[in-house]
Amino acid sequence: MDGKTVRGSRTAERNAVVPLAAMDHVGSVLAQRQIAEKSNEIPAFAPLLDSIEDLENTVITADALHTQHAHGACLRERGAHYSAIVKRNHAKLFDRVRHLPWRDMPLEHYDRTRAHHRIEIRRLKAAAFDHIDYPDAKRALQIVRWRMDRSTGQLSIERIHLITSLAAGAATGAEPACWIRGHWCIENLLASTAGTARPTWPPPSAEPPATTVAP
Repeated sequence: MDGKTVRGSRTAERNAVVPLAAMDHVGSVLAQRQIAEKSNEIPAFAPLLDSIEDLENTVITADALHTQHAHGACLRERGAHYSAIVKRNHAKLFDRVRHLPWRDMPLEHYDRTRAHHRIEIRRLKAAAFDHIDYPDAKRALQIVRWRMDRSTGQLSIERIHLITSLAAGAATGAEPACWIRGHWCIENLLASTAGTARPTWPPPSAEPPATTVAP
């Protein structure tokens, strides 16, 4: 799920049009709802999903704005799972997930690609929790994404932290990585952007996949 202001829709007489769309990860729109004036995407989340008949055993991805307790509960009540990005809008949860001993945890997935004049490496790690302050959350995930522009040599790194209702063993390491990449593709289609910082190149090599239980 993602929302975007329609380019050119703002005029002197009216506010911009902002639709919230539910899309599959090949870009097909499954449902869409216009955000009410003087509102935001959050109140439109559940009504948009109500227009989709069957969510059983689906995995819903969205940006950090929708990492809301009510949204997580809504999805689990509908039989859907979530992969929810954790940022500072959930300060305590973000602090706890961000400070897990990720460096000591083995990889679940490693991927290296070359496209658009850049090399990109993505590493995924997972930690199972006994207690997470979020409805039915089972695991925390960390994605580290390195990029090197082959024409300029410029390096960038992005760290993303997530929580999911999928327990260890419910999906392979490659599947969560695929869902997250699918959501990035949706954001790119809707012209969203992400922040970066400078890393060391190359990143550490891959390790055998495993799941670590966090304290």
